[in-house]
Amino acid sequence: MPLVSLTVFVPLLGAMLLVGFRGISSRNAHLIGLGASGLALLGTIGIWARGVGIGFTQVEEVKWIPSLGAAYRVGVDGVSVPLILLTAVLFFVSLIFSVTVTDHAAAYVALFLLLETACLGVFVALDMMLFYVFWEVTLVAMYFIIAGWGYEHRQRAALTFFIYTLLGSLPLLLAILALYLGSEPRTFDMRAIIEAPPLSGIAAGLTLVALLIAFAVKTPVFPVHTWLPAAHVEAPTAGSVVLAGVLLKLGTYGLVRFALQMTPGAFRDAALTVAIVGVFSALYGAFVALAQTDLKRLVAYTSVNHMGYVVVAVAAAAAASDPGIRARAIDGAVLQMVSHGIVTGALFLLVGILQQRAHTREMGEFGGLLNVTPYLGWGFILAAFASLGLPGLAHFPAEFQIFLGTFEVWPVLAAIVVIGIAITAGLYLRAIQATFLGTLPDRWRKMPDLSAPEAWAVIPLLVLTVVVGVAPRLVLDIVHRTAEAIGP
Repeated sequence: MPLVSLTVFVPLLGAMLLVGFRGISSRNAHLIGLGASGLALLGTIGIWARGVGIGFTQVEEVKWIPSLGAAYRVGVDGVSVPLILLTAVLFFVSLIFSVTVTDHAAAYVALFLLLETACLGVFVALDMMLFYVFWEVTLVAMYFIIAGWGYEHRQRAALTFFIYTLLGSLPLLLAILALYLGSEPRTFDMRAIIEAPPLSGIAAGLTLVALLIAFAVKTPVFPVHTWLPAAHVEAPTAGSVVLAGVLLKLGTYGLVRFALQMTPGAFRDAALTVAIVGVFSALYGAFVALAQTDLKRLVAYTSVNHMGYVVVAVAAAAAASDPGIRARAIDGAVLQMVSHGIVTGALFLLVGILQQRAHTREMGEFGGLLNVTPYLGWGFILAAFASLGLPGLAHFPAEFQIFLGTFEVWPVLAAIVVIGIAITAGLYLRAIQATFLGTLPDRWRKMPDLSAPEAWAVIPLLVLTVVVGVAPRLVLDIVHRTAEAIGP
């Protein structure tokens, strides 16, 4: 059974059904969306249950453009399996949360399903041309989600997102062409290029620069991060969840799959520079988040902080000469991608719920909400504690491995980047104090707590936050064998 392909294209089939049946009711549109996304989730669990080896497994291949060496090639390894699981979970809970959307519900759900197929496709593609096709589709689907169902300034935010990410995609296309033209025989097969990187010298260096620009925009890191806060603030709540939880991971996944594996020599030479950019981005994101009074902007800037840690870890893996250190850094980077998606997804859902009730996200407008919305309040507190790196929750084992792997390569940089944890702790404690503790204003005394659909969306992410924090081996056992094989 071609399980990987079925998993990728089941959401697209659901989207086509929604587009094909005109006048479909909102309820039926959401049922189709949940059914298609639920089947994709079951498919990713099946892929995980089949197991992964050291290299690419469960490969499915069909000829596409033989004269160019391009084919439909998909498969998984220890880096991609945790990310497709994360993708399927976040899209499923986002569609659960969205069941109350009635404005053009069929189009809304269809775009989410199209986006899910594109994101899954990026993580399983083993052909560079196919990878680029899926990559570009994510831009289109996310643009229409923000522009169609976002908040007041959604059109401007969507256009900014689209322009930034489209311009960032152009260097990626050039890098793919360089890798293709450098291969002998010429091929778009990512497996062949990873096994024998075709470029060296200045060609490899310029290709790496193009890859770093493309993936820096997507991740995003300073100074090409400016599209992110506006996109998050103006996107609908479910859109913010998949934007932070999944789309940002396309950039860091690309760093591992392309920069680290296809241009390893050039990346090793540039690793210190990339790590310094990652450290600066992590600290910048933490300090700017500390200055925010808008809860959604606060969570958005902490994404810049946490993704900066991932960039540092991948750079440390590129610089490490010891295979054990390299594997530890990659383990931490992938685990951080997964934990960030879970934790930040929960935070965006909870902030979105609060905005729906109060029509504001300003911390100064609240206070004492824990008295009237205990489930919402304790859910936020748990997710916030996870985001600041509390032991026993998802971020701690990831960040510990990142800092340990970095310390073994660059002790000074590791000591500097740890400052970000202290800043993150301060900003989340301030947010908890201002929003959920203290005196409750009279106007919020009748604020309702979590509804059933909201609880069904939030609780799985909170449970996973604890599970990954307590038992990180559930992810690390998948990643580690592949991580050990990456490198010279």
